[in-house]
Amino acid sequence: MTAFLVVVNILGLLALIGLIAFMQIKHVSFTKRVFTGLGLGILYGALLQYSYGSSNVIIKNSIDWFNLVGTGYVRLLQMIIIPLILVSIISGIINLQNGKSLGKISGLTIGTLLVTVGIAACVGIAVALAFGLNASEIIAGKAEQTRGDLFNTQLTDMSKVSHSQRLLDLLPANPFLDMTGARPSSTIAVVIFAAFIGIAALKSRKKYPEQIESFQKFVGVAYVIVMRVVKIVLQLTPYGVLAIMTRVVATTSGDAILKLIKFVGASYVALVIMLVIHLLILAAFKLNPITYLKKAFPVLSFAFTSRSSAATLPLTIDTQTKKFGVDVGVANFAGTFGTSIGQNGCAGIYPAMLAVMIAPTVGINPLDPTFLISLVAVIILSSFGIAGVGGGATFASLVVLSSMGLPVALAGLLVSVEPLIDMGRTALNVSDSMVSGLVTGRVLKKIDTKVYNSFDEDTGNDNELPERENEPAKGSTPSPVYA
Repeated sequence: MTAFLVVVNILGLLALIGLIAFMQIKHVSFTKRVFTGLGLGILYGALLQYSYGSSNVIIKNSIDWFNLVGTGYVRLLQMIIIPLILVSIISGIINLQNGKSLGKISGLTIGTLLVTVGIAACVGIAVALAFGLNASEIIAGKAEQTRGDLFNTQLTDMSKVSHSQRLLDLLPANPFLDMTGARPSSTIAVVIFAAFIGIAALKSRKKYPEQIESFQKFVGVAYVIVMRVVKIVLQLTPYGVLAIMTRVVATTSGDAILKLIKFVGASYVALVIMLVIHLLILAAFKLNPITYLKKAFPVLSFAFTSRSSAATLPLTIDTQTKKFGVDVGVANFAGTFGTSIGQNGCAGIYPAMLAVMIAPTVGINPLDPTFLISLVAVIILSSFGIAGVGGGATFASLVVLSSMGLPVALAGLLVSVEPLIDMGRTALNVSDSMVSGLVTGRVLKKIDTKVYNSFDEDTGNDNELPERENEPAKGSTPSPVYA
Protein backbone atom coordinates (compact mmCIF):
# COMPACT_ATOMS: atom_id res chain seq x y z
CA MET A 1 0.00 0.00 0.00
CA THR A 2 2.87 2.38 0.84
CA ALA A 3 4.47 1.88 -2.57
CA PHE A 4 1.14 2.52 -4.29
CA LEU A 5 0.61 5.82 -2.45
CA VAL A 6 4.17 6.92 -3.24
CA VAL A 7 3.48 6.29 -6.94
CA VAL A 8 0.25 8.30 -6.67
CA ASN A 9 2.18 11.20 -5.10
CA ILE A 10 4.81 11.06 -7.83
CA LEU A 11 2.12 11.09 -10.52
CA GLY A 12 0.61 14.13 -8.82
CA LEU A 13 3.90 16.00 -9.05
CA LEU A 14 4.33 14.95 -12.69
CA ALA A 15 0.88 16.31 -13.46
CA LEU A 16 1.84 19.68 -11.99
CA ILE A 17 5.09 19.63 -13.96
CA GLY A 18 3.04 18.95 -17.07
CA LEU A 19 0.86 21.98 -16.31
CA ILE A 20 3.88 24.27 -16.07
CA ALA A 21 5.29 22.76 -19.28
CA PHE A 22 1.99 23.51 -21.00
CA MET A 23 2.25 27.12 -19.81
CA GLN A 24 5.71 27.34 -21.37
CA ILE A 25 4.40 25.97 -24.67
CA LYS A 26 1.74 28.69 -24.57
CA HIS A 27 4.52 31.27 -24.03
CA VAL A 28 3.37 32.30 -20.57
CA SER A 29 6.00 34.61 -19.07
CA PHE A 30 8.85 33.18 -17.03
CA THR A 31 7.87 35.19 -13.94
CA LYS A 32 4.31 33.87 -14.03
CA ARG A 33 5.55 30.29 -14.40
CA VAL A 34 7.85 30.69 -11.39
CA PHE A 35 4.99 32.16 -9.37
CA THR A 36 2.76 29.28 -10.47
CA GLY A 37 5.39 26.72 -9.47
CA LEU A 38 5.71 28.38 -6.06
CA GLY A 39 1.95 28.43 -5.47
CA LEU A 40 1.38 24.87 -6.68
CA GLY A 41 4.27 23.66 -4.51
CA ILE A 42 2.74 25.22 -1.41
CA LEU A 43 -0.70 23.75 -2.14
CA TYR A 44 0.57 20.28 -3.05
CA GLY A 45 2.94 20.18 -0.07
CA ALA A 46 0.13 21.19 2.28
CA LEU A 47 -2.10 18.50 0.79
CA LEU A 48 0.56 15.84 1.32
CA GLN A 49 1.19 16.90 4.91
CA TYR A 50 -2.53 16.97 5.67
CA SER A 51 -2.94 13.50 4.14
CA TYR A 52 0.05 11.73 5.71
CA GLY A 53 1.75 13.95 8.31
CA SER A 54 5.18 15.56 8.01
CA SER A 55 7.20 12.56 9.27
CA ASN A 56 5.30 9.70 7.61
CA VAL A 57 7.34 7.14 5.66
CA ILE A 58 5.16 7.77 2.61
CA ILE A 59 6.19 11.43 2.67
CA LYS A 60 9.85 10.48 3.08
CA ASN A 61 9.79 8.05 0.15
CA SER A 62 7.87 10.49 -2.02
CA ILE A 63 10.29 13.32 -1.28
CA ASP A 64 13.19 11.08 -2.27
CA TRP A 65 11.70 10.96 -5.77
CA PHE A 66 10.71 14.63 -5.77
CA ASN A 67 14.37 15.45 -5.13
CA LEU A 68 15.20 14.21 -8.63
CA VAL A 69 13.58 17.43 -9.80
CA GLY A 70 14.29 19.81 -6.91
CA THR A 71 17.76 18.78 -5.79
CA GLY A 72 18.64 17.85 -9.37
CA TYR A 73 17.92 21.41 -10.47
CA VAL A 74 20.00 22.87 -7.62
CA ARG A 75 22.94 20.67 -8.61
CA LEU A 76 22.70 21.83 -12.22
CA LEU A 77 22.92 25.40 -10.95
CA GLN A 78 25.90 24.49 -8.79
CA MET A 79 27.49 22.90 -11.85
CA ILE A 80 27.64 26.22 -13.70
CA ILE A 81 28.62 28.51 -10.81
CA ILE A 82 32.41 28.21 -11.09
CA PRO A 83 32.59 28.36 -14.94
CA LEU A 84 30.23 31.35 -14.88
CA ILE A 85 32.30 33.22 -12.30
CA LEU A 86 35.60 32.44 -14.00
CA VAL A 87 34.75 33.52 -17.54
CA SER A 88 32.54 36.45 -16.49
CA ILE A 89 35.09 38.05 -14.19
CA ILE A 90 37.93 37.63 -16.71
CA SER A 91 35.73 38.93 -19.53
CA GLY A 92 34.55 41.89 -17.50
CA ILE A 93 38.07 42.94 -16.52
CA ILE A 94 39.49 42.53 -20.04
CA ASN A 95 36.80 44.84 -21.38
CA LEU A 96 37.68 47.59 -18.91
CA GLN A 97 39.53 50.52 -20.42
CA ASN A 98 41.98 50.43 -17.52
CA GLY A 99 42.52 48.66 -14.24
CA LYS A 100 41.45 51.60 -12.06
CA SER A 101 37.76 50.71 -12.36
CA LEU A 102 38.40 47.31 -10.80
CA GLY A 103 39.35 48.74 -7.42
CA LYS A 104 36.32 51.03 -7.44
CA ILE A 105 33.96 48.17 -8.34
CA SER A 106 35.23 45.81 -5.66
CA GLY A 107 35.52 48.56 -3.04
CA LEU A 108 31.99 49.88 -3.59
CA THR A 109 30.52 46.38 -3.74
CA ILE A 110 32.13 45.19 -0.51
CA GLY A 111 31.47 48.53 1.17
CA THR A 112 27.77 48.35 0.35
CA LEU A 113 27.55 44.78 1.62
CA LEU A 114 29.23 45.68 4.92
CA VAL A 115 27.12 48.81 5.47
CA THR A 116 23.89 46.91 4.87
CA VAL A 117 24.89 44.01 7.14
CA GLY A 118 25.55 46.56 9.88
CA ILE A 119 22.08 48.02 9.33
CA ALA A 120 20.63 44.49 9.31
CA ALA A 121 22.26 43.80 12.68
CA CYS A 122 20.61 46.93 14.10
CA VAL A 123 17.25 45.83 12.69
CA GLY A 124 17.65 42.38 14.25
CA ILE A 125 18.51 43.90 17.62
CA ALA A 126 15.56 46.32 17.50
CA VAL A 127 13.03 43.66 16.54
CA ALA A 128 14.29 41.18 19.16
CA LEU A 129 13.95 43.86 21.85
CA ALA A 130 10.54 44.98 20.58
CA PHE A 131 9.20 41.42 20.70
CA GLY A 132 10.83 40.76 24.08
CA LEU A 133 12.55 37.59 22.86
CA ASN A 134 14.29 35.60 25.59
CA ALA A 135 15.97 32.21 25.17
CA SER A 136 15.01 31.17 28.73
CA GLU A 137 11.35 31.06 27.67
CA ILE A 138 11.98 28.30 25.10
CA ILE A 139 11.71 24.71 26.35
CA ALA A 140 14.52 22.46 25.14
CA GLY A 141 13.58 19.00 23.92
CA LYS A 142 15.82 16.11 22.92
CA ALA A 143 16.42 17.44 19.41
CA GLU A 144 17.30 20.90 20.77
CA GLN A 145 19.74 19.48 23.34
CA THR A 146 21.41 17.35 20.67
CA ARG A 147 21.77 20.36 18.41
CA GLY A 148 23.21 22.40 21.28
CA ASP A 149 25.83 19.72 21.99
CA LEU A 150 26.74 19.73 18.29
CA PHE A 151 27.21 23.51 18.38
CA ASN A 152 29.57 23.18 21.33
CA THR A 153 31.59 20.61 19.38
CA GLN A 154 31.71 22.87 16.32
CA LEU A 155 32.74 25.80 18.48
CA THR A 156 35.73 23.85 19.77
CA ASP A 157 36.95 23.43 16.19
CA MET A 158 36.16 27.03 15.21
CA SER A 159 37.92 28.51 18.23
CA LYS A 160 41.20 27.48 16.67
CA VAL A 161 40.61 29.88 13.75
CA SER A 162 40.98 33.63 14.35
CA HIS A 163 39.18 36.40 12.46
CA SER A 164 42.40 37.26 10.63
CA GLN A 165 42.77 33.62 9.59
CA ARG A 166 39.24 33.62 8.16
CA LEU A 167 40.15 36.62 6.02
CA LEU A 168 43.34 34.88 4.94
CA ASP A 169 41.31 31.82 3.96
CA LEU A 170 39.59 33.88 1.27
CA LEU A 171 42.82 33.80 -0.77
CA PRO A 172 43.22 30.90 -3.26
CA ALA A 173 46.27 28.87 -2.25
CA ASN A 174 45.14 26.26 -4.79
CA PRO A 175 42.68 27.77 -7.32
CA PHE A 176 42.04 24.40 -8.94
CA LEU A 177 40.96 22.97 -5.58
CA ASP A 178 38.65 25.95 -5.09
CA MET A 179 37.12 25.31 -8.50
CA THR A 180 35.76 22.11 -7.01
CA GLY A 181 33.97 24.12 -4.31
CA ALA A 182 35.97 22.37 -1.61
CA ARG A 183 35.87 25.28 0.87
CA PRO A 184 33.12 27.63 2.11
CA SER A 185 35.12 30.53 0.65
CA SER A 186 35.77 28.82 -2.70
CA THR A 187 33.61 31.20 -4.71
CA ILE A 188 35.48 34.26 -3.39
CA ALA A 189 38.79 32.50 -4.03
CA VAL A 190 37.81 31.83 -7.65
CA VAL A 191 36.84 35.50 -8.05
CA ILE A 192 40.27 36.57 -6.79
CA PHE A 193 42.02 34.09 -9.10
CA ALA A 194 39.95 35.23 -12.10
CA ALA A 195 40.67 38.86 -11.21
CA PHE A 196 44.42 38.18 -11.30
CA ILE A 197 44.07 36.55 -14.73
CA GLY A 198 42.02 39.49 -16.02
CA ILE A 199 44.42 42.10 -14.62
CA ALA A 200 47.42 40.26 -16.08
CA ALA A 201 45.76 40.23 -19.51
CA LEU A 202 44.83 43.90 -19.20
CA LYS A 203 48.39 44.91 -18.32
CA SER A 204 49.84 42.77 -21.14
CA ARG A 205 47.64 44.29 -23.86
CA LYS A 206 50.15 46.91 -25.03
CA LYS A 207 53.19 44.63 -24.98
CA TYR A 208 51.53 41.55 -26.51
CA PRO A 209 48.54 42.86 -28.50
CA GLU A 210 48.16 39.85 -30.81
CA GLN A 211 48.31 37.26 -28.03
CA ILE A 212 45.90 39.19 -25.83
CA GLU A 213 43.51 39.65 -28.75
CA SER A 214 43.51 35.87 -29.26
CA PHE A 215 43.00 35.31 -25.54
CA GLN A 216 40.15 37.81 -25.51
CA LYS A 217 38.45 36.00 -28.39
CA PHE A 218 38.85 32.70 -26.54
CA VAL A 219 37.31 34.16 -23.38
CA GLY A 220 34.51 35.66 -25.47
CA VAL A 221 33.69 32.27 -27.00
CA ALA A 222 33.82 30.60 -23.59
CA TYR A 223 31.51 33.29 -22.20
CA VAL A 224 28.91 32.78 -24.94
CA ILE A 225 28.93 29.00 -24.39
CA VAL A 226 28.70 29.27 -20.60
CA MET A 227 25.85 31.78 -20.87
CA ARG A 228 24.03 29.41 -23.20
CA VAL A 229 24.36 26.65 -20.59
CA VAL A 230 23.10 29.08 -17.95
CA LYS A 231 20.09 29.93 -20.09
CA ILE A 232 19.26 26.26 -20.63
CA VAL A 233 19.44 25.51 -16.91
CA LEU A 234 17.45 28.60 -15.91
CA GLN A 235 14.57 27.46 -18.12
CA LEU A 236 14.05 24.70 -15.52
CA THR A 237 13.55 27.14 -12.64
CA PRO A 238 9.73 26.84 -12.36
CA TYR A 239 10.01 23.04 -12.09
CA GLY A 240 12.76 23.27 -9.47
CA VAL A 241 10.74 25.77 -7.42
CA LEU A 242 7.68 23.50 -7.61
CA ALA A 243 9.52 20.42 -6.34
CA ILE A 244 11.52 22.21 -3.64
CA MET A 245 8.51 24.10 -2.28
CA THR A 246 6.48 20.89 -2.18
CA ARG A 247 9.23 19.24 -0.12
CA VAL A 248 9.55 22.18 2.29
CA VAL A 249 5.83 22.47 3.02
CA ALA A 250 5.24 18.70 3.21
CA THR A 251 8.05 18.12 5.72
CA THR A 252 7.69 21.20 7.95
CA SER A 253 6.11 20.40 11.31
CA GLY A 254 3.16 22.64 12.10
CA ASP A 255 3.43 21.89 15.84
CA ALA A 256 7.05 23.04 15.92
CA ILE A 257 6.12 26.30 14.22
CA LEU A 258 3.32 26.96 16.73
CA LYS A 259 5.69 26.41 19.67
CA LEU A 260 8.13 29.01 18.33
CA ILE A 261 5.64 31.21 16.49
CA LYS A 262 6.84 34.31 18.35
CA PHE A 263 10.42 33.91 17.13
CA VAL A 264 9.32 32.97 13.60
CA GLY A 265 7.06 36.02 13.44
CA ALA A 266 9.75 38.33 14.80
CA SER A 267 12.29 36.96 12.31
CA TYR A 268 10.07 37.65 9.34
CA VAL A 269 9.19 41.12 10.62
CA ALA A 270 12.93 41.89 10.73
CA LEU A 271 13.47 40.41 7.25
CA VAL A 272 10.63 42.47 5.77
CA ILE A 273 11.91 45.65 7.44
CA MET A 274 15.36 45.05 5.94
CA LEU A 275 13.87 44.40 2.52
CA VAL A 276 12.06 47.74 2.78
CA ILE A 277 15.41 49.35 3.64
CA HIS A 278 16.84 47.79 0.46
CA LEU A 279 14.04 49.44 -1.50
CA LEU A 280 14.69 52.79 0.20
CA ILE A 281 18.38 52.51 -0.71
CA LEU A 282 17.45 51.97 -4.35
CA ALA A 283 15.04 54.91 -4.22
CA ALA A 284 17.84 57.08 -2.81
CA PHE A 285 19.89 56.20 -5.89
CA LYS A 286 16.92 57.03 -8.15
CA LEU A 287 16.09 53.44 -9.07
CA ASN A 288 12.42 52.50 -8.95
CA PRO A 289 11.93 50.02 -6.06
CA ILE A 290 8.66 48.70 -7.50
CA THR A 291 10.43 47.83 -10.74
CA TYR A 292 13.10 46.09 -8.69
CA LEU A 293 10.56 43.94 -6.85
CA LYS A 294 8.78 42.89 -10.05
CA LYS A 295 11.97 41.87 -11.83
CA ALA A 296 13.68 40.33 -8.79
CA PHE A 297 10.71 38.18 -7.80
CA PRO A 298 11.72 34.98 -9.68
CA VAL A 299 15.23 35.12 -8.21
CA LEU A 300 14.01 35.80 -4.68
CA SER A 301 11.42 33.03 -5.02
CA PHE A 302 14.07 30.48 -5.93
CA ALA A 303 16.38 31.69 -3.16
CA PHE A 304 13.44 31.33 -0.74
CA THR A 305 12.77 27.74 -1.75
CA SER A 306 16.35 26.52 -2.28
CA ARG A 307 17.86 28.14 0.86
CA SER A 308 21.15 28.61 -1.01
CA SER A 309 22.65 31.92 -2.07
CA ALA A 310 25.36 30.05 -3.96
CA ALA A 311 22.89 27.96 -5.97
CA THR A 312 20.95 31.14 -6.78
CA LEU A 313 24.08 32.87 -8.09
CA PRO A 314 23.48 32.18 -11.82
CA LEU A 315 19.97 33.64 -11.54
CA THR A 316 21.30 36.60 -9.55
CA ILE A 317 23.87 37.50 -12.19
CA ASP A 318 21.53 36.84 -15.09
CA THR A 319 18.84 39.11 -13.60
CA GLN A 320 21.28 41.92 -12.87
CA THR A 321 22.66 41.94 -16.40
CA LYS A 322 19.55 41.13 -18.46
CA LYS A 323 16.75 42.77 -16.45
CA PHE A 324 18.53 45.53 -14.53
CA GLY A 325 21.12 46.52 -17.14
CA VAL A 326 24.07 46.22 -14.74
CA ASP A 327 27.53 45.86 -16.26
CA VAL A 328 28.55 42.20 -16.40
CA GLY A 329 31.70 42.76 -14.33
CA VAL A 330 29.82 44.62 -11.60
CA ALA A 331 27.06 41.98 -11.56
CA ASN A 332 29.56 39.17 -11.14
CA PHE A 333 31.52 40.88 -8.38
CA ALA A 334 28.36 41.82 -6.49
CA GLY A 335 26.69 38.44 -6.92
CA THR A 336 29.76 36.45 -5.97
CA PHE A 337 30.89 38.58 -3.03
CA GLY A 338 27.29 38.56 -1.80
CA THR A 339 27.35 34.78 -1.39
CA SER A 340 30.10 34.97 1.24
CA ILE A 341 30.30 38.55 2.54
CA GLY A 342 27.78 40.70 4.37
CA GLN A 343 24.76 38.43 4.12
CA ASN A 344 21.99 40.53 5.66
CA GLY A 345 19.78 37.62 6.71
CA CYS A 346 22.22 34.91 7.78
CA ALA A 347 25.15 37.02 8.98
CA GLY A 348 23.26 40.14 10.12
CA ILE A 349 19.73 39.74 11.44
CA TYR A 350 19.90 36.15 12.73
CA PRO A 351 23.06 36.37 14.91
CA ALA A 352 21.90 39.74 16.26
CA MET A 353 18.53 38.34 17.35
CA LEU A 354 20.15 35.28 18.92
CA ALA A 355 22.63 37.40 20.87
CA VAL A 356 19.87 39.62 22.25
CA MET A 357 17.81 36.54 23.18
CA ILE A 358 20.66 34.74 24.90
CA ALA A 359 22.28 37.70 26.70
CA PRO A 360 19.78 37.80 29.62
CA THR A 361 20.40 34.10 30.38
CA VAL A 362 23.99 34.94 31.43
CA GLY A 363 23.19 38.19 33.24
CA ILE A 364 23.99 40.61 30.40
CA ASN A 365 21.67 43.57 29.86
CA PRO A 366 20.79 43.51 26.11
CA LEU A 367 20.12 47.29 26.30
CA ASP A 368 23.65 48.06 27.44
CA PRO A 369 25.14 50.42 24.77
CA THR A 370 28.58 48.82 25.06
CA PHE A 371 27.10 45.38 24.43
CA LEU A 372 25.11 46.61 21.43
CA ILE A 373 28.01 48.50 19.81
CA SER A 374 30.30 45.52 20.30
CA LEU A 375 27.66 43.19 18.85
CA VAL A 376 27.23 45.23 15.66
CA ALA A 377 31.00 45.51 15.19
CA VAL A 378 31.51 41.75 15.67
CA ILE A 379 28.70 40.97 13.22
CA ILE A 380 30.21 43.18 10.52
CA LEU A 381 33.66 41.63 10.96
CA SER A 382 32.27 38.09 11.18
CA SER A 383 30.24 38.48 7.99
CA PHE A 384 33.31 37.71 5.88
CA GLY A 385 33.45 34.17 4.55
CA ILE A 386 29.91 33.02 5.44
CA ALA A 387 29.10 30.06 3.18
CA GLY A 388 26.25 30.80 0.78
CA VAL A 389 24.50 27.49 1.41
CA GLY A 390 22.12 26.11 4.04
CA GLY A 391 23.95 26.23 7.39
CA GLY A 392 25.73 29.54 6.77
CA ALA A 393 23.61 31.23 9.44
CA THR A 394 24.63 28.58 11.95
CA PHE A 395 28.29 29.27 11.25
CA ALA A 396 27.72 33.03 11.55
CA SER A 397 25.83 32.66 14.83
CA LEU A 398 28.54 30.44 16.34
CA VAL A 399 31.22 33.00 15.46
CA VAL A 400 29.23 35.94 16.82
CA LEU A 401 28.01 34.25 20.01
CA SER A 402 31.44 32.89 20.89
CA SER A 403 33.08 36.28 20.19
CA MET A 404 30.57 37.93 22.54
CA GLY A 405 31.16 35.31 25.24
CA LEU A 406 27.63 33.91 25.00
CA PRO A 407 26.69 30.19 25.27
CA VAL A 408 26.31 28.80 21.75
CA ALA A 409 24.33 25.72 22.81
CA LEU A 410 21.20 27.83 23.30
CA ALA A 411 21.12 28.49 19.56
CA GLY A 412 20.06 24.85 19.21
CA LEU A 413 16.67 25.74 20.69
CA LEU A 414 15.54 26.87 17.25
CA VAL A 415 16.43 23.69 15.38
CA SER A 416 12.80 22.81 14.60
CA VAL A 417 12.03 26.07 12.78
CA GLU A 418 15.49 26.67 11.32
CA PRO A 419 14.55 25.67 7.73
CA LEU A 420 11.45 27.88 7.75
CA ILE A 421 13.39 30.96 8.86
CA ASP A 422 16.33 30.14 6.60
CA MET A 423 14.13 30.50 3.51
CA GLY A 424 13.43 34.16 4.27
CA ARG A 425 17.03 34.83 5.29
CA THR A 426 18.36 33.46 2.00
CA ALA A 427 15.98 35.58 -0.07
CA LEU A 428 17.18 38.67 1.81
CA ASN A 429 20.82 37.67 1.26
CA VAL A 430 20.26 37.48 -2.49
CA SER A 431 18.39 40.80 -2.48
CA ASP A 432 21.39 42.38 -0.76
CA SER A 433 23.71 41.03 -3.46
CA MET A 434 21.59 42.58 -6.20
CA VAL A 435 21.21 45.88 -4.36
CA SER A 436 24.99 46.12 -3.96
CA GLY A 437 25.37 45.54 -7.71
CA LEU A 438 22.76 48.18 -8.54
CA VAL A 439 24.27 50.74 -6.17
CA THR A 440 27.78 50.11 -7.50
CA GLY A 441 26.56 50.27 -11.10
CA ARG A 442 24.67 53.50 -10.41
CA VAL A 443 27.61 55.23 -8.71
CA LEU A 444 30.12 54.18 -11.39
CA LYS A 445 27.64 54.77 -14.25
CA LYS A 446 27.82 51.14 -15.25
CA ILE A 447 24.10 50.51 -15.47
CA ASP A 448 21.73 50.96 -18.41
CA THR A 449 18.66 52.56 -16.82
CA LYS A 450 16.66 52.03 -20.01
CA VAL A 451 16.98 48.30 -19.43
CA TYR A 452 16.19 48.71 -15.73
CA ASN A 453 12.99 50.62 -16.44
CA SER A 454 11.80 48.44 -19.33
CA PHE A 455 8.81 46.21 -18.66
CA ASP A 456 9.07 43.73 -21.53
CA GLU A 457 7.79 40.36 -20.32
CA ASP A 458 10.09 37.40 -20.75
CA THR A 459 8.04 34.82 -22.61
CA GLY A 460 10.46 32.06 -21.77
CA ASN A 461 11.45 31.45 -25.39
CA ASP A 462 14.99 30.38 -26.07
CA ASN A 463 15.98 33.62 -27.80
CA GLU A 464 19.47 34.32 -29.03
CA LEU A 465 21.89 36.12 -26.76
CA PRO A 466 22.34 39.82 -27.55
CA GLU A 467 25.37 40.71 -29.61
CA ARG A 468 28.49 41.78 -27.69
CA GLU A 469 26.78 40.75 -24.47
CA ASN A 470 30.12 40.29 -22.76
CA GLU A 471 30.98 43.98 -22.97
CA PRO A 472 30.30 46.29 -20.07
CA ALA A 473 27.50 48.81 -20.17
CA LYS A 474 28.38 52.17 -21.66
CA GLY A 475 28.24 55.19 -19.41
CA SER A 476 25.12 56.74 -18.09
CA THR A 477 21.75 56.79 -19.73
CA PRO A 478 18.78 59.16 -19.44
CA SER A 479 17.30 59.50 -15.98
CA PRO A 480 14.90 56.71 -15.00
CA VAL A 481 11.15 57.26 -14.92
CA TYR A 482 11.21 57.14 -11.12
CA ALA A 483 13.65 60.03 -10.79
